[in-house]
Amino acid sequence: MANHKSAIKRNIQSNNRRLRNRAVKTRVKSVVKAVRLSGAQDDAATLSGKLRVAQAVIDKAVKKGVIHSRTAARKISRLYKGANRPASA
Repeated sequence: MANHKSAIKRNIQSNNRRLRNRAVKTRVKSVVKAVRLSGAQDDAATLSGKLRVAQAVIDKAVKKGVIHSRTAARKISRLYKGANRPASA
């Protein structure tokens, strides 16, 4: 355990950030999973709505510094690519 007052404070801050980041990452995973599962089941309007929500959640995670911008771009790209696949096939 930390002995200095500043080290104790840093420990508390890092723990709070860890919990906050974990909540954001869980939210990102949930919306990505929802889009992937609804790809074959829902109609185009519902799927596009879920895609927009997922993109917003991922962009907010980037803005908060939880995930890297390139990781977010890759996730969004793969979601849209997967959503457009049934339409072209």
